[in-house]
Amino acid sequence: MKPPYRVAIMSNAAYSVIHFRLPLIEELVRQGCAVDVLAPTWSAEERARVEALSARCLPYPLDRRSMHPMHHLRVLLALRKLFRENAYDALLTSTAQPNVWGTLAAAWAGIPRRVVMVEGMGYAFTQCGPNTRSVRQLLLGWMLSLLYRTAFRAAHRVIVLNADDAQELQQRCGLAPQSILLLGPIGVPLDQWPMHPPHTQPITFTMVARLLREKGVLEFLAAARQVKKKYPATRFWLLGPLDDNPGALNEHDLQPYVQDGTVEWPGSVDVRPWLAQTSVFVLPSYYREGVPRSTQEAMAMGRPVITTDAPGCRETVIHGGNGFLVPPRDTQALAQAMLRFVEGPQWIEPMGRESRRLAEERFDVRRANAVLVRALIPGE
Repeated sequence: MKPPYRVAIMSNAAYSVIHFRLPLIEELVRQGCAVDVLAPTWSAEERARVEALSARCLPYPLDRRSMHPMHHLRVLLALRKLFRENAYDALLTSTAQPNVWGTLAAAWAGIPRRVVMVEGMGYAFTQCGPNTRSVRQLLLGWMLSLLYRTAFRAAHRVIVLNADDAQELQQRCGLAPQSILLLGPIGVPLDQWPMHPPHTQPITFTMVARLLREKGVLEFLAAARQVKKKYPATRFWLLGPLDDNPGALNEHDLQPYVQDGTVEWPGSVDVRPWLAQTSVFVLPSYYREGVPRSTQEAMAMGRPVITTDAPGCRETVIHGGNGFLVPPRDTQALAQAMLRFVEGPQWIEPMGRESRRLAEERFDVRRANAVLVRALIPGE
């Protein structure tokens, strides 16, 4: 009897696997693969959700915040040992450190098929002001570019979600165009994000994101305050947890807007019932997104979108079709886009329908998973 094809899926956090990879795991298992999922730590709930799909959860020693060379050497050695013991046929990595150490360890251990996924260039390559990056970002960007150049040449395929990232990786890492696969959005299970009727009473704007400065949280709050001053009945929701990213905001940054009633911030929640009562979804990000999953979910539920004309974000909106694009970091333009919906609520329903149509056309997770399976299993 032919042994099952063994696939490892590696990330820097179990919650990332839960949020982004469950449909892919389900599809690989359905095709007869033995799937192991690697993350530094696992809660009982996270483990149960993955094991319910007949996959295994394995920990590995990674501290996302450590920059000590000895820590990274220990990670590399531990991964090489784990990979050799399990004799995987293919490895899929995502997020920066797994993309580097996982790919290098996989090449060292002789894993036959190594696939890297870059879901946005992230903090190190995000401009903190017009055409500028902080000293920390410049240093991280320089280090990551060197590591990516080495690791990605050991990969059989480097998958990106938007054309801006494909071009940047070619320039920074010297990758041949044929080694890069432009996937587009990783998609969402459309049946789990069904279309909802438009919500207009009251007009409600919702932002869903990790609370990072580069996600445009402060611009959202400032624009909300402007709109609320003119139209007090308008409602604003900010959904998302605090984060340990270098660009993270803290509770002190948010409290003035919560205390004066500008915004409601319930923290990390199941966003579905909140989106069902949302009029317009807002993501004013200038973070180097891949294609934001939160926007895809909102579009699947039939919500118009206001987002920035920035890499990754611009892939979700046809300006004037299912929403509006605004310049990054432009609070005034963001407030004006919000006011267009407050003063013209008749646009909410048709733009929401267009969002759902685009989601069905572009964001079906089955399309992306078919591409990923072919990348992981040659000949599929």
